[in-house]
Amino acid sequence: MGTATETDRSGGSNRLDRRLLLERLSSYWLVGAGLFAVALFGLIVLTLVQQSIPIVSEYSLFQMMTSSNWDPAADEFGFLPAIVGTIYVTVLSMAMGTPLAILAAIYIAEYAEGRTKVLVSSFIDVLAAIPSVIFGLVGLIVVVPFVGDYLAPAVGAHSIGLGIVTVSLVMAIIVTPFMISLSVESLEALPDELRESSLGVGATKWETIRTVLLRAAGPGIFSAILLGFGRVFGATIVPAMLIGGQTAIPESPFDAGETLPTLIVNDFGELMSIPLTQSALILVGLMLLVIVWIFNFGAMLVRRRLQRRWQY
Repeated sequence: MGTATETDRSGGSNRLDRRLLLERLSSYWLVGAGLFAVALFGLIVLTLVQQSIPIVSEYSLFQMMTSSNWDPAADEFGFLPAIVGTIYVTVLSMAMGTPLAILAAIYIAEYAEGRTKVLVSSFIDVLAAIPSVIFGLVGLIVVVPFVGDYLAPAVGAHSIGLGIVTVSLVMAIIVTPFMISLSVESLEALPDELRESSLGVGATKWETIRTVLLRAAGPGIFSAILLGFGRVFGATIVPAMLIGGQTAIPESPFDAGETLPTLIVNDFGELMSIPLTQSALILVGLMLLVIVWIFNFGAMLVRRRLQRRWQY
């Protein structure tokens, strides 16, 4: 009996030691993965900064950001047209896509039932899975003629079809499914007690959604909008196909233009063999990275404030 008891204790001790060792190794692995991610980000930033030094040593950053002349052959590196085009596309796309995404998410989460909800949700998932280049091709076939022949003349503008409005329409369609999916998850994650309490005191369903559910799901919906912003801001293939590649400050949203990512794509080929041009394009990439990081950091602070203010 004594020997069996001692054996059981020894076996239990060994199992406990193995579990503790496994837990310790898992902890080390997770810490290492986190440190690797931070180190990788730092390495990318350092590489971009190092490769951007030649152009910054020749021209001031302020000069390049405020100049509207982009002609690498003449050593003119003005980023202003691309900056304006990026702002145009981002603002217009989010202005068109955000309200539609929130309303669609409310319908799916709070109104749609049964097969209708499954059908609409499946359709949204399929849209989110379509490659961006497919949207670009459809934009060339459908949206470009629509903007050039109908939309622009309807508002008294002239357009060849390619331009900022065309890109914004297509990008709004691309980012809307992502924002819908995340917003639906945020709304459906709310406890039913919130709905029942509001309806129990006499509020209508829409009043419950507007005053209770949207506030409670606010941080999640804000994250969905943030995801849409990042996708539009860094979009490359669709703007490259539909914006027209005009390196001049657009006077109208219907004009052709340029964005920061398309500036890199359009000049990435032969001009990359010119040291200053290569450095200028890498600087554009660094600007994109810094802007997205600043926006994400600011959005994180805003989200935390919303969570403290709107928590239920």
